[in-house]
Amino acid sequence: MAVDGASETWLLSRIVVTWVEVIAIGFAGAALGGAASGPPQLIVYLATVLASVGALLYNVDKLIQQRIAESK
Repeated sequence: MAVDGASETWLLSRIVVTWVEVIAIGFAGAALGGAASGPPQLIVYLATVLASVGALLYNVDKLIQQRIAESK
């Protein structure tokens, strides 16, 4: 299965979008975690990790859907 230019562009754009989302979530989590202390800080940390994983899995899902649509 050859990879054409459109597929490479789609993959590159999803990689960039994923990194931007993960970095934005990380900075927001760090800012909120810095403002909190004690147990709320742990909750913010866990929510940040969950949101980062969610962004990653969302973008992987979009790539898989695109690959399946191209194969039809």
